[in-house]
Amino acid sequence: MLLNCHSYYSFKYGTLSVEDLLNEASSGKHTAVALTDINNTAVSLDFVRRSEEFGIRPVVGVDIRNGMEQQYVLLAKNAKGFCEINEFLNPHLHNDILFETDAPVLENAFVVYPFQSELRELKEHEYLGVSSKNLPYLPFSKWKNHQDKLVVLQTASFRNKRDYNIHRLLRAIDKNTLLSRLSKEEQANFEDQYRSQADVLELYKAYPKLIKNTENLLSACNMNFEFGTNKNKKRFTNSEEDDFKLLRQLACDGLQYRYQNVTDEILDRMNKELKVIRELNFCSYFLINWDLVCYAQSQGYYHVGRGSGANSLVAYLLKITNVDPVELDLYFERFINPFRTSPPDFDIDFSWTDRDDVTRYLFDKYGWDKVVLLGTFITFNHKSAFREIGKVFGLPDEEIVRLQKNPNPDQADEYGKWVIRYSQYIAGFPSQNSIHSSGILIAEEPISQYSATELLPKGFPSTQFDMYIAEDLGLHKFDILSQRGLGKIKDSLTIIKQNYGLDIDINDTKLFMEDLRVKSMLKKGEAIGCFYVESPAMRMLLTKLKAEDYKRLVAASSIIRPGVAKSGMMREYIIRFQNKDRREQAQKELPELYKILEETYGVMVYQEDVIKVAHYFAGLTLDEADVLRRGMSWKFKQRNEFGKVKDKFFSNCKTKGYADELVKDIWRQIESFANYAFAKGHSASYAVESFQALYLKAYYPLEYLVATLNNGGGFYSAQLYLHEAVMQGADIQVPCVNRCVWKNTIQDKTIWLGFYLLRDLESGTGKALIKERDKYGEFANLRDFIKRFPISLEQLIILIRIGAFRFTGQDKKELLWDAHFLLGHSKKTKPEKTLFQTEVKEFQLPKLWRHNLEDTFDELELLGLSVQSPFKLVKDELSSDLKACHLTRLINRYIRIVGFLIHRKPTRASNGKLMYFGTWIDLDGHWLDTVHFPPVAIAYPFRGPGSYLIEGKVVDEYGFLSIEVSKMERMSHLSREDLTNQ
Repeated sequence: MLLNCHSYYSFKYGTLSVEDLLNEASSGKHTAVALTDINNTAVSLDFVRRSEEFGIRPVVGVDIRNGMEQQYVLLAKNAKGFCEINEFLNPHLHNDILFETDAPVLENAFVVYPFQSELRELKEHEYLGVSSKNLPYLPFSKWKNHQDKLVVLQTASFRNKRDYNIHRLLRAIDKNTLLSRLSKEEQANFEDQYRSQADVLELYKAYPKLIKNTENLLSACNMNFEFGTNKNKKRFTNSEEDDFKLLRQLACDGLQYRYQNVTDEILDRMNKELKVIRELNFCSYFLINWDLVCYAQSQGYYHVGRGSGANSLVAYLLKITNVDPVELDLYFERFINPFRTSPPDFDIDFSWTDRDDVTRYLFDKYGWDKVVLLGTFITFNHKSAFREIGKVFGLPDEEIVRLQKNPNPDQADEYGKWVIRYSQYIAGFPSQNSIHSSGILIAEEPISQYSATELLPKGFPSTQFDMYIAEDLGLHKFDILSQRGLGKIKDSLTIIKQNYGLDIDINDTKLFMEDLRVKSMLKKGEAIGCFYVESPAMRMLLTKLKAEDYKRLVAASSIIRPGVAKSGMMREYIIRFQNKDRREQAQKELPELYKILEETYGVMVYQEDVIKVAHYFAGLTLDEADVLRRGMSWKFKQRNEFGKVKDKFFSNCKTKGYADELVKDIWRQIESFANYAFAKGHSASYAVESFQALYLKAYYPLEYLVATLNNGGGFYSAQLYLHEAVMQGADIQVPCVNRCVWKNTIQDKTIWLGFYLLRDLESGTGKALIKERDKYGEFANLRDFIKRFPISLEQLIILIRIGAFRFTGQDKKELLWDAHFLLGHSKKTKPEKTLFQTEVKEFQLPKLWRHNLEDTFDELELLGLSVQSPFKLVKDELSSDLKACHLTRLINRYIRIVGFLIHRKPTRASNGKLMYFGTWIDLDGHWLDTVHFPPVAIAYPFRGPGSYLIEGKVVDEYGFLSIEVSKMERMSHLSREDLTNQ
């Protein structure tokens, strides 16, 4: 009897999850209800999927509103009607068009208008809804004698007073207003509650015709949908048989490209994979990925293929990935197995400059009605819930922050108690639609069969549902991502080609992996700017593992992930790698587990290790093991199937006779890292890209660092990449109006910084300057520049202060005097054309005072970095000349050393207290690493960027040197004012 139900996917309006809604309907003895969220169908099919377990016959539709004003409710008669509703919604949502007051004529949908006293002509599929608040007026209405077109319209948005309060708070959040100022028009009527079947019948007992009409309307709606079956595009060619033939031919062609010697092992694996791919109807999925990679290569775009699909030999042969699964012995069942209903994941990375074009290619090739970006839901988390609830109660920011840190109602005032209570209620509520970071769906049928779509600023439509609903429907995403690492490689190759005329085959990865210089750099952690291996933590790990080869880098790429590291398995892996006795002890204690994970010394490192342990150690089937792997995401853990598999894991282990404590420890390891660990093929893909970057850095370091800067840097600031360039022999030059362009460039060993680095220089000014110079030649001097180029005094001052006119030989202060004289009183926006050059009076200026550090301060202010040594700004004399190169002779001794802070990483010690790892450069510019245990972290905290005097003990852990800090003090630094006092 409920035709107009809202879930909390009626964003900032409804208050019930789909599960709560169905629970409420079931406990109220309803047999059929209609989910009609406001202007969206995000969870309509999820509602249909879940209805059966609650004994509810689902009806779906949408509540069409302009703001809060209800226009009508649309109800789908069937799946076709649901599609028609979505197609009606799309243009309105895409173009932000108000809905018409008259409903569209949809062949397979019903329309229910809100009650109005005046008679109106209604078509056969149209009805008028009577709410409980309309009932008193019905006997006096002209409709009392036309009840054949009237139905019960009991809008249901909340259950009780608490839900109603939540609704009002959500409305205030949506309107960005104080709760006390929320108008009545912006909130629902308190009568819009979920009522039981008996309550509805009691309310409308005087109008049995309305009740009958409503029952007939619900009975006429029949929403059948088949879940779980593959709904991706089924054929790449004209038939599934032709798809398989093409896939097999491409794989066979790839054998010759990838292998000099094709062994029986390789052929057997290829045929095994092709057989399973064919049986599971995934041929088109592989071919679409191959096709988009082919397009990218035709455009000169570089890519990296990752995900579980990178465990596949077929993907390697089709050049989707550069990871050889035979060489790495990648676990076939992680990639695909006969029990798997979804295709393997392919995460394909492109440069951030190329991704949008690849995305558009997919839309153009496979149809804008069948291709869509995958949506997601932004939810209220702990902090945002407190912030938003606090704002609508009118609390100041500092009070909201205090409540976030200490949500104890016993220590809060009245308003604070309300904020704490209702923040807990709305935590986890969806706040709005958003976009998945990379997912794209390519369906066999139009997307409107599954939901309406939103339109992104870049012009691509996205689904209103998320990846979990997509999987339930049988729509499996293609992941098209962007990363700056590939932009660095692409731009490096371009610069190398321009400067040296060399074409480097970046896909010849085996050459890079065997290169001695690359191996040496990797082993020492000399990887600044190189994708995924440049961070301090990775540098430490690579040093401890002496990781000079591909397989150790693959392992390092996974164990550095948060879950593995925090579970203690990263440390255990390092110890077992370094200590043969520890390996033998682990093998003796757990022979079954060690045998499964022998390559990683009995430690779970990769995501597929979860499958191996679950299958071989705990005796789960492969499909159950995959449920376990997927179930490590918090949302999937809520599913019943995950709970059942978890129970079976423990019961099987008990049957096998494993000790309870052992099983609990293994489960803890699985649970702590599976959601963060990489599949081995995924790690291998990152390792391949790291080798590509390392090779370019090894042989063309300056070109690579210029490309790194031009692609937004990486883990570190631009300052450090310039420092690294200096360490590699570069001469860094600040922007010059006669030499520089918008981005950074390199000539021989000179790196010219681009105008984009100047914080306050307008992009239009910089680019127009370059255009003028390229067209009419270099500028002779400042006065020639001003005559030829339109520029404001403020923008000209920026260029002068950074030294962009140093080619003139004039001092900056002289140039500033000249600039103020020429432009100080001018309101011109562009140079005036004159027949004769006007003579400008020349001045003889006295010699102006100048300090050699003024340029450094100008650089810091205008660029946010300086090309000078940071130690020049230390006010006092340096109290130690010790350097990182001396530490090998000082192990276990206490030292004093000066370092410039690069990075600090907070973490928790075993007792839960805060500690830090510090990364510095020494007086020579080399790395220095520190450890700050909790007592020291409290007594001697970091006090911002700058140079510090560090005291502590030098320690050596498996070849990685660091200083356990006992005392630390930030040194005094010069200010601009100090220069005038010297």
